[in-house]
Amino acid sequence: MELAFIPSPSRGVLYLGPIPLRGYAFCIIIGVFVAVWLGNKRWIARGGRAGTVADIAVWAVPFGLVGGRLYHVITDYELYFSEGRDWVDAFKIWEGGLGIWGAIALGALGAWIGCRRRGIPMPAYADAVAPGIAFAQAIGRWGNWFNQELYGKPTDLPWALEITSSADGRVPGTYHPTFLYESLWCIGVAFLVIWADRRFRLGHGRAFALYVAAYCSGRAWIEYMRVDDAHHILGLRLNVWTAILVFLLAVTYLVVSSKKRPGREDVVEPGAAASAEGADADEKSGDAGKGDEVADESGTDPAKNEAGSGKKT
Repeated sequence: MELAFIPSPSRGVLYLGPIPLRGYAFCIIIGVFVAVWLGNKRWIARGGRAGTVADIAVWAVPFGLVGGRLYHVITDYELYFSEGRDWVDAFKIWEGGLGIWGAIALGALGAWIGCRRRGIPMPAYADAVAPGIAFAQAIGRWGNWFNQELYGKPTDLPWALEITSSADGRVPGTYHPTFLYESLWCIGVAFLVIWADRRFRLGHGRAFALYVAAYCSGRAWIEYMRVDDAHHILGLRLNVWTAILVFLLAVTYLVVSSKKRPGREDVVEPGAAASAEGADADEKSGDAGKGDEVADESGTDPAKNEAGSGKKT
């Protein structure tokens, strides 16, 4: 008998009149806003303009959603193109199914396009948004909770996740909440990147590489716990192999980049520093103008001086 467990919602969608509010999509949207908000603060702190992160996110987010969906559909094609399945379901992103690997890969392409249009170094932008992406993943994983998906092996631990749905081959019971494990891991990764960036002044894409390496190290063991259907290679799930490969690439980039380009970028957004200096100059000029006005108002008119002098004598 289970003494405690995490209950699953009875349904993953609420209706506001005729408008469906889906928990999965809601979590994705909140995650995007958090990533942009934090990325903007970090970008400004590094010398960039306010709003630049959001402008580039207009390119990165749609590319990331498409990339995440493509990765999922390609690696789980049988869910949409096998006998008895409807291929139209491949477009129903709100029902779940986003591969982080495809989302980051194609999202990076979108960010590169946005950075190129603004004349901004892509590595600097990636460093600024890295912790925000980790927080966005942490929030987005709760979308799996709404959909009762991507859970782990059966368990009777107090924090077990209760699955009540029997759709798509699910067996009601209590399981490891791998969505929660990954959510907490991503929060830890975000704080790790923020700390390391402040401590070591990471630059030239190394903060982003640290995020990738740290995330992959957690995703590997969390993925190993999952029981949903997946393709296997040499006894390991495809996503485990992907995590290992991407981890090695990220660590290699960290080592090579630190040797070739130590330190941090002096300028992350051309013209931002000049604009800030111009604004300061305008402010100082305005203060000087106000001082002149005060001087004029308090200054003495010669005629008044004479009259005033006569009164005093």
